[in-house]
Amino acid sequence: MTYKKYLPTLVCGFGAAVLSTVPGIKNFSCCLLVPTAAAISILLDKKITHSNEKISIGKSLGFGFLTGIFSTLFITAFEMLVTFFTKSNDFIESLPQTEMVMRQWNLGPLVDDSLKLIKTVAKEIEKNGFSFIYLLMILSSNFLVNSIFGMIGGALGMSLANRKSREGNPEL
Repeated sequence: MTYKKYLPTLVCGFGAAVLSTVPGIKNFSCCLLVPTAAAISILLDKKITHSNEKISIGKSLGFGFLTGIFSTLFITAFEMLVTFFTKSNDFIESLPQTEMVMRQWNLGPLVDDSLKLIKTVAKEIEKNGFSFIYLLMILSSNFLVNSIFGMIGGALGMSLANRKSREGNPEL
């Protein structure tokens, strides 16, 4: 029965990933959707386990981290699927602006090497719909951001869950 332990984080991570594919909402996935999903995963766990015990900070951070990990995996998978079928994405659309900003920094040969790599990735995506470097880039950035914001959401979920426990059981 250990699968029940991870089910709320899996479901909420998946939900955050699905919502993050919606244009407009996608921009808020890291700082709004993932923390909300982590908080909801704690509340779902309390409902599944029928527990009125106080949620510890360790458990809440763990749930937040797992929700962030699951959302990272699903967001990356959805992004790669959309990129594969459309052979385009936000990375390619913003390439001209990225190049302009990088040239303004005037960093010399570093900019030229970086732009060469970026253009290689863009060509791979436009030709094949896939780039391993792009996969690593979004996976690592999503992992870092979503795990941190997931833990923040877990702490907020702990606060909500413990407050609900106190309201439901005044002697706590």
